[in-house]
Amino acid sequence: MQRTIKIKLCPTKEERQSFFKLMELSSLIYNESIDWCWEHKSLNKKTLHKELYFQQRNKYAVPAAIIQTIRDVAIGNLRQTKFKFRPKKNKLSTINYDCRTLKLRRNILSLSTMEKRFKTTLKFPKWCESYVKNGICKSGKLVYDLKSDQFYIHLVFKLPNPTLKETGEIIGLDRGLINLVTTSEGIIYNAKKVRKQQRKYLYLRKKLSSKGTRSSKRLLKKLSGKEKRFSRDYNHCLSKKLANDQNVKVYVIENLKGISKNRHKGKKFNKKLSSWTFFQFEIFLTYKCVANGIEVVKINPKYTSQMCYKCGHIDKNNRNKEQFCCLKCGHKDHADVNAAKNIRRKFFELPTTGLKSITQSDRTKRFMSKIPH
Repeated sequence: MQRTIKIKLCPTKEERQSFFKLMELSSLIYNESIDWCWEHKSLNKKTLHKELYFQQRNKYAVPAAIIQTIRDVAIGNLRQTKFKFRPKKNKLSTINYDCRTLKLRRNILSLSTMEKRFKTTLKFPKWCESYVKNGICKSGKLVYDLKSDQFYIHLVFKLPNPTLKETGEIIGLDRGLINLVTTSEGIIYNAKKVRKQQRKYLYLRKKLSSKGTRSSKRLLKKLSGKEKRFSRDYNHCLSKKLANDQNVKVYVIENLKGISKNRHKGKKFNKKLSSWTFFQFEIFLTYKCVANGIEVVKINPKYTSQMCYKCGHIDKNNRNKEQFCCLKCGHKDHADVNAAKNIRRKFFELPTTGLKSITQSDRTKRFMSKIPH
């Protein structure tokens, strides 16, 4: 299990210039490695090392371990893209550090730079003290935020994997636009607060953009990101509440991958769909549940909202907005509650050999490594 902690750095003017220079040279090394792999259609690490390592070492005077790390990142990115497009880094792109170029002893951080190692004392917040005590810092990323003109270090800690619960309830979760989460037990968490904030910021953006004055532009810049931070905080609170339920063993959710491509129901619906943070909630729920020994499993969402939980009859006319009434057996229920029960039912229909937890998903692991918890 891995956790990422984001800490603000306060380098001096000389150290800032050293960071900027290292970022610029690292981007050049990365782009050269990508170009070589692209031209030769090769992802062989040894061959790339023989061709470019000594040239880049003499040309840029960057520490050897950083060059090797950049090479590995370039090969990994090309392997992910499968040569469909050529990745490229800007001058102020992130620098990846491994256990050779980054050292953390208690609260003292040491990073490799162009000349000498950058050392500083970090102040960890209370919520991540357990990560520092029980985990091992394996890697990190040096990030420059252009808006705030600040440097941040993202430290990745490896923690022991918690044991999953053997006893408990299995709960189905249905996610939606109007009701963010509905459980198979009939508990509904609506999106009134989130939608209210979205309407508020949409009105302010329209009003300020129509003026076009300097003060309105300054206010627009100040408002940027507030809506995202609000929805992020709401998703954190809701996922934490679900993950702290001691009586739950498994949460079953729908696999909504590719749902954002379904844009054929008008401009208004597309606007709601684009502002729906279903995947962010999925990630937050996953890592919080893993820490508490709860498993999160994905199932196929096909017909979960059209199928009757009682008799299994499937018809899109069974559902009328929030009301569900089966045309065959007459079963009536809240539409989202009925869908959550169907999600839970599909979990028991999964073959045990093919059961795959969301915690084992490569896409989830990559996303979890980027966000601070």
